[in-house]
Amino acid sequence: MKTTTKTIRQAKGRSPLVCLTAYDVITARLADQGGADLLLVGDSVGNTVLGFESTVPVTLDMIAHHTAAVARAKPRALVVADVPFGVAHADFSPVLAACVRLMQCGAEAVKIEGGAAMAPVIARLVAAGIPVCGHIGLQPQQVLQLGGYKKFGGQAAEAKILLEDAKAVEAAGAFAIVGEMIDPTVAGEISSALQVPLIGIGSGKNCDGQILVIHDLLGLTEKPPPFAKPQAELGGLAIRAIGEWAATVRGAQ
Repeated sequence: MKTTTKTIRQAKGRSPLVCLTAYDVITARLADQGGADLLLVGDSVGNTVLGFESTVPVTLDMIAHHTAAVARAKPRALVVADVPFGVAHADFSPVLAACVRLMQCGAEAVKIEGGAAMAPVIARLVAAGIPVCGHIGLQPQQVLQLGGYKKFGGQAAEAKILLEDAKAVEAAGAFAIVGEMIDPTVAGEISSALQVPLIGIGSGKNCDGQILVIHDLLGLTEKPPPFAKPQAELGGLAIRAIGEWAATVRGAQ
C-alpha cells in the first residue's frame, strides 16, 4: 500500500516511522525495499553526494533533478523534497513556484526548515494543496549563521522556544515535523505535545520515528555523525571489490 501524508499522520502513537534520505533511483529502491516509510530528497545531497561542505550551495535545480530521479523508482514510501537554502524566505510567489516545481518533479510533499517564523508560509502552502513537513532544532541551512552545528534544548528557555516552534508549525498544517539535534528529554516532551509525528535525527529515542542519511546508515560516509550508527560497512566492501578487480585486470596484462 502506498504511504501518504495521511498514513504518516496516523502512525503517531501506533508505529515508529522509518525514514531515510534518497537521492537517486538506486538509493530510493534500496530504502523502499528495506521498509522505509518516507524518503527525503534532502539538501544533504550537497554534503553526501555533491562534495559541498554544507547544504547552503544546494540549489532548487539540484533538488528538482534528484527528486525526479527518486520518483522514477516509484517507491511505496512517501517522497518528500527539501526546499533549499533561502527559497522559503522569499516572497510567497517564488516559494509557491518552487514548491509547485518540486511537486511536479515527483515530490509528494516538501520539507521546510524553520519554526514559528515559517508558520505563515507553511499555512499558505498547505492551503494551496502542498503538503509540508516542518523542521525544527538544528537547521543545517543556518550553519553559517550559527557558526557550526550544535545541539538544541539544553536550556529551559531554548526548550520553550522549540515547543512553541513545533506547535506553530503543527497549527499551520504540517503533517509531520523533523526534530534535529534536540535534547532527548525535550524531544520527548515535544512529541507528547503534538498530534503529528516528530521524526528525530540525533534527538534520541523519544520521538515518533527516526530519519538518517542513507549513506551514513550503510557505511558509505567517511565520518558519519556520532548519532548515526552504520548498520553495514559497504564502503569498505566496495573498496575491496574494486581493488580485487583492479588486481585481476593488472594481472591479466
